[in-house]
Amino acid sequence: MSARIGFPEFLWIWNHTQSLPTPRLHLSIARWLADRWSSGDRELVLLAFRNSGKSTLVGLFSVWLLTRNPNLRILVLAGDFALAKKMVRNAKRIVERHPVARHLRATHGELWASDQFTVKRPFEFRDPSMLAKGVAANITGLRADVVICDDVEVPNTCDTAAKRQELRTRLQEIDYVLVPNGTKLFVGTPHTFESIYAESPRTGNDDVLQPLQGFSRLELPIVDVNGKSQWEERFPLERIDAIRRRTGPAKFESQMMLRPRSILEGRLDPEDLEIYDNELSYIEGNKEAILTIAGRRLVSASCWWDPAFGSLAGGDGSVIALVFADNAGYFWLHRIKYIKVHVQDGDNTDQATEMCRVVARFVRKYYIPCVTIETNGIGRFLPGLLRVELPRLGIQCAVVERTSTRQKDLRILDAFDAVLAARRLKAHRSVWDSPFITEMRDWRPGTGGRDDGLDAVAGCLLSEPVRLPRWTANTPPAVPRQEWRPGATTAQARHDFPPL
Repeated sequence: MSARIGFPEFLWIWNHTQSLPTPRLHLSIARWLADRWSSGDRELVLLAFRNSGKSTLVGLFSVWLLTRNPNLRILVLAGDFALAKKMVRNAKRIVERHPVARHLRATHGELWASDQFTVKRPFEFRDPSMLAKGVAANITGLRADVVICDDVEVPNTCDTAAKRQELRTRLQEIDYVLVPNGTKLFVGTPHTFESIYAESPRTGNDDVLQPLQGFSRLELPIVDVNGKSQWEERFPLERIDAIRRRTGPAKFESQMMLRPRSILEGRLDPEDLEIYDNELSYIEGNKEAILTIAGRRLVSASCWWDPAFGSLAGGDGSVIALVFADNAGYFWLHRIKYIKVHVQDGDNTDQATEMCRVVARFVRKYYIPCVTIETNGIGRFLPGLLRVELPRLGIQCAVVERTSTRQKDLRILDAFDAVLAARRLKAHRSVWDSPFITEMRDWRPGTGGRDDGLDAVAGCLLSEPVRLPRWTANTPPAVPRQEWRPGATTAQARHDFPPL
């Protein structure tokens, strides 16, 4: 009989025994789960707003699956062990009390604990019927027919880029635990802009793994497309507005409307940047050069190179940033480049020289009159190498050495706070395709997170405008170019006036 009862009916019977109503929202979730299971979909994502009862429903769903096939092995992963244990403990109690599931109650001697239990089943398996594990736990050697990931994305597992990468790595282990044609069911709410629940890679992070691409999805935000509450009896619109006011827009959008945003308010908000797509426009005429972006004439440029030999995966990264200033007082973050060089065995070029060549090409491409090198650490000997490489490409560019003595967090705050508050910093769309935006979202003073790009842009913003003529004592450029900065050219005045 139990094998013929659908999951919505199974849910209604349980609620009836507990003297609870069955909301329309829960019936919608139950029907979706039952339909996906019956149709053979084995990769599922259920996103529902906080306090919607989704984890309780998935616990009931697990027991319903066991009534249909007692031989199933279900592994529950959560952000921490206590949360996973909570679902398994609830499922165990449902087995003990549900009229349709009581026959599954194990006999004396079978495993029957709060974090794992085994029901009566024809087959003998090494793994229990349900088992709870934290997402960071070792699951090597386990086997499961169903893996339920219940709130694996929580602040403790996603508040930094390193933790998000670690979470994705952990989730890859599921494929080695799951049997062929097994089921993966993810349940939760987004906690970060680069959420694992996002349907596609977020802007600027195309190389980040999206473990849930192609999954069948059900998304239930607290307010539907018609502006009505999904659970009006418990969450009337007045209460929803109160939640929005108390929690703030970022957390409400992420946790209640299921739109991935960071729920941890950072000091630097990328939303304060204005995106532009325009490229540099360089023209010469009447012995004058003019450099513009989007019709705005540029009057100065700041280019800052923060060199390092560390990779982006570990250690400091080598980053060069370019910021222009226009005649209206706006700053244009036109490019930021995270330098990666690969020197193979047998090459005559060393890593430092190769980085200098990358910077030289960067300088030539964007008409940069001066580049500042932070000489802390390895940067002490790079200015000399760069001064050698620039003339080889026919480039006239000044190289300025700068040693940073202030604390990095204070430099970043001084550089960004005022210009972001005034909304005078614009960023080229290519900047959004770099790790810089992630650094902005994740950056919090004193936490020691990734900030190489922030440091380079801060150096640009804090630098005085460079208005020196593009001249060096080295070989002149093969094709001389007019100076585009107003006031940077020389003028000749008559001085041989006749005596009075």
